[in-house]
Amino acid sequence: MSADLIQNIKFDERGLIPAVVQDHQSNEVLMMAWMNADSLARTLQTGETWFWSRSRQELWHKGATSGNTQKVIELHLDCDADTILIKVRPEGPACHTGEPTCFYRLLASPAAAEATGRNALSLVDVGALDLGILLNDLYEKIAERERTRPEKSYTTYLFSQGLDKILKKIGEEAAETIIAAKNAASAPAGEAAREQGTRQLTSEICDLLYHLVVLMVERGVKLPEIVEELSARIGRPALPKYDTPR
Repeated sequence: MSADLIQNIKFDERGLIPAVVQDHQSNEVLMMAWMNADSLARTLQTGETWFWSRSRQELWHKGATSGNTQKVIELHLDCDADTILIKVRPEGPACHTGEPTCFYRLLASPAAAEATGRNALSLVDVGALDLGILLNDLYEKIAERERTRPEKSYTTYLFSQGLDKILKKIGEEAAETIIAAKNAASAPAGEAAREQGTRQLTSEICDLLYHLVVLMVERGVKLPEIVEELSARIGRPALPKYDTPR
């Protein structure tokens, strides 16, 4: 990447740019992560990939703990100057799961769906996908509020009051969720009453989830750690540790 191209890179409002990592021999896409000016500079200086962790707000060197580094062969900038393509020689798996690429899970196969007459997303639990994305976005937003402490923010208020206040709110929301569940169960017969009870219960569950994520951020519990624990409880193989959460 020439000096002229580097000067023209369009970082977003957070000072970040998406970086797609590709195997320079097979052309397989290995992973996607975020870079800022510092991680790009370190990548150019060291010849190995460095990225920026949005969750931890720090630089991370790919393979620092796993040994699965990536030797940089070429860097390319797309036509809009807002995405970087990094061609590398991987020294081991790119994914923390041990898979060669992070994109090892088939989301949908339109060609296969056409052959079988099924919808392209018929095998995808879209609701679960949306929930995962929303929880990740919620976690990052709450983590940002914890760092920046904007005025007139309820999240700021909770962090300012400390752990005891957060725990108290979780207790209150848990109690309200129980009450909503009991009210929904004893609602009068009729579709309208059932829908109202379900809506109230859904609202209380969302309030409880929000406060639980506040607790996670306050105590430094990461979403991948929750996923790992839940996976173990349902009998799925435990995932290897991340080099650094992204």
